[in-house]
Amino acid sequence: MKKHILFLFVLIAVSCSKDDFGEQRNESKIVVEGWIEEGDYAHVLLSSSIPVADAIDSTNVLNHVIRSAKITISDGQTSEVLRVTNDKNRIPPFVYFGSTLKGETGKEYSLKIEYLDRVIEAVTSIPPSVELKSAEYIKKAATDTIGYIFVKFDDPVNQKNYYQIATKIDKEEPIFTPAFYGNLDDTNFTTPSISMQINRGLLLFSKTKFTPYFTDGNLIHVKLRTQNKDALDFWNGWQNEIVNNKNPIYPSNTSLKSNIKGGIGIWAGYGQSTIIVRTPPKK
Repeated sequence: MKKHILFLFVLIAVSCSKDDFGEQRNESKIVVEGWIEEGDYAHVLLSSSIPVADAIDSTNVLNHVIRSAKITISDGQTSEVLRVTNDKNRIPPFVYFGSTLKGETGKEYSLKIEYLDRVIEAVTSIPPSVELKSAEYIKKAATDTIGYIFVKFDDPVNQKNYYQIATKIDKEEPIFTPAFYGNLDDTNFTTPSISMQINRGLLLFSKTKFTPYFTDGNLIHVKLRTQNKDALDFWNGWQNEIVNNKNPIYPSNTSLKSNIKGGIGIWAGYGQSTIIVRTPPKK
């Protein structure tokens, strides 16, 4: 299964319990992070929300993962029920994924989640992709062992676009991570020819210390995604939590915008273009 950008957005609620919810079922919230990308199958993470007083660690995240829901996606003609798999390379390890419907630009995809007595629904579409023309690793000095990624792409003049730029370091990061300030609205562009520096994004529960740059010896996957406005708003809220020194996986409030009916989170469709960048070997 291809690994793309994938975070569990467990938002703080008033109270909750574990997978079976118990007597507090009506006070918890179901949290969804799902997407379908051009050329790939649907992926969904599902959890119950975590109370404010609980510890925030990988063990507690695992306790709140929902593994027994029925998740159906449809493009209006074909439907499929997603299967759940255990991906040991990531936290949390449980992912619902499809194997029939591949994402196509211009198509609309509905999501229906049935869990206990709850029904959660959302709709998204995949916008046209935009080609990532180049991605390059650049260091300030030749003697440096660290650097940044610079990308170039052309924003279509007669097409409204919202973008997300993400990266994944091969054999070090199991998923694509949004770059800091990598969520873009083309309203803010002053020219259709875009050239910009990419700062490495924060990977939750990383085994190594976070740094905003890349290093020699990295093999870096760089992805330019096109996304819809609801996804842009959601990711901007995520980014603001980081900038304001708050915990992005468990925000200080529930203000992140959502397109999920009956729950919280995001169901998004993405166009995509990816380039692999090989940095110089470590000396």
